[in-house]
Amino acid sequence: MVIAILLICAYLIGSIPSGLWIGKIFYKTDIREHGSGNLGGTNSFRVLGKKPGLVVTIMDILKGTAATLLPLLPFFADTTIHPLILGAVAVIGHMFPIFAGFRGGKAVATSGGVLLGYAWPLFILLIASFFIALKITKMVSLSSMIVSIVALIYSIIYAIVTGDVPLLILILLLTAFIFYRHRANIKRIKEGTEPKVKWI
Repeated sequence: MVIAILLICAYLIGSIPSGLWIGKIFYKTDIREHGSGNLGGTNSFRVLGKKPGLVVTIMDILKGTAATLLPLLPFFADTTIHPLILGAVAVIGHMFPIFAGFRGGKAVATSGGVLLGYAWPLFILLIASFFIALKITKMVSLSSMIVSIVALIYSIIYAIVTGDVPLLILILLLTAFIFYRHRANIKRIKEGTEPKVKWI
């Protein structure tokens, strides 16, 4: 029963549509009707601007972190569920949010939040990798996919050294999710039509 409650909580946390709510409440704008149509941080930056985009990104990151850290709450202290399972469920909630008609984001920020809650050194590495890739490519989508590959390489080495197979499994799943959610971006990158950022 407790595990079921945890899973539901993780999904509901992940389902919080930060971009949709901030856009509608403060800017009277449904970001799903503009830009890429996604609810993630990238489209929030594109449609709403830098400040709201940053807020949405931070909120999306913290959703993954909050779900991963749920077992630390006193009520759930005796549970045996692995925190990464809860993080993965939050990511699913972010991609298919019940509060936004199951039309969500691409899972990058929330996935990062899961890693922040479980393995913060990896999170720091990925943040640095993202901005280096973004500086070189000017494409958020490509940088996100590059970061997922960096995470996969790290988790393979880490699993060999420490035996942390659950982290490796999660990274494999998240990498698959991220590439799947970026199908249209991959097509545009090949065609040379993928939008590029100008602020870095």
